[in-house]
Amino acid sequence: MNRPAILALEDGSVFHGTAIGADGQTSGEVVFNTAMTGYQEILTDPSYTRQIVTLTYPHIGNTGINAEDVESGAIAAAGLVIRDLPLLASSFRSEQTLSDYLAGQNVLGIADIDTRRLTRILRDKGAQNGAILAGADAEGEDAVARALEAARAFPGLKGMDLAKVVSCQSPYAWTEGEWTLGQGYADTAEAERPYHVVAYDYGVKRNILRMLASRGCRLTVVPAQTPASEVMALNPDGIFLSNGPGDPEPCEYAIAAIRELLETGVPIFGICLGHQLLALASGANSVKMKFGHHGANHPVQDLDSGQVMITSQNHGFTAEESTLPETLRATHRSLFDGTLQGIERTDRPAFSFQGHPEASPGPRDVAPLFDRFISMMKERR
Repeated sequence: MNRPAILALEDGSVFHGTAIGADGQTSGEVVFNTAMTGYQEILTDPSYTRQIVTLTYPHIGNTGINAEDVESGAIAAAGLVIRDLPLLASSFRSEQTLSDYLAGQNVLGIADIDTRRLTRILRDKGAQNGAILAGADAEGEDAVARALEAARAFPGLKGMDLAKVVSCQSPYAWTEGEWTLGQGYADTAEAERPYHVVAYDYGVKRNILRMLASRGCRLTVVPAQTPASEVMALNPDGIFLSNGPGDPEPCEYAIAAIRELLETGVPIFGICLGHQLLALASGANSVKMKFGHHGANHPVQDLDSGQVMITSQNHGFTAEESTLPETLRATHRSLFDGTLQGIERTDRPAFSFQGHPEASPGPRDVAPLFDRFISMMKERR
């Protein structure tokens, strides 16, 4: 039997649909993602913490779920909004349906709504605080009023420090390499790994670690609040600043640590939130975007070579190019809206990129950024 579900936005917009996944109530910032594939990676990306993800592609769930295509240990998104859930999941790798996957992790979802109308609202008005009520919670004459109340009660992501919430609790080693069809993920434990990289976990995606491991990096992943002195005690060849959710400005512990690490001369590479934190640690400012960048088809230009790459994006905050100090220069820029996509220090071996090079939408357009990091460590040696 179909279970009812309600999606409400803070502006008063209400959508009635069908519940997929768990029953109950959830709230968060509602954003839209234009990717046609990769819904499993999107759901498990820690950068989507406290966000309800709307997927604009109409058919979601048609390839099912498998144990390999995950970016973290659990679903990170606060909820899922889709147009249509196919009755049949068809893939030789499928192990579970999307609805069962959501229900098994107590995550709410809503289907059978007009995602085009919803996307236009988010595009025109900006990302909205919202709430989903599913199952028995979505029944009753006051269900809509309760949904609107829950949506308006969400405080918003501005000023919200989520990196320390999603981060690991203690350091650990990572040895899993990149995936090959028919073979699975490589084990790099016995491979030659000449470079020791300490990776800050602000909400790191597993494929970032895999791409570093496959390039000869021995990885030690540390919690977000690890002091710079403890990182340097590990004698790293390079330091990686990971992706993650929330507002970068409240992450004062990370900004302070990065400032100290910049003075050591150890090569630093940042992605997504790590990019924003490097900018803040260097003296730039960040700002909340209207609806952010969420998708797998975003063109970004390398300002040095003029090359245009197709990138995967997931961020709601951006470093402001107009505030870059003399020690920072812009290296990449979005061709959608001109926002800053890459920076490098002019006085230190440190650089960062806003998009997600590990997501492979090009499919390998942005992978050379990892090779640049390796070259920097090799040069320092």
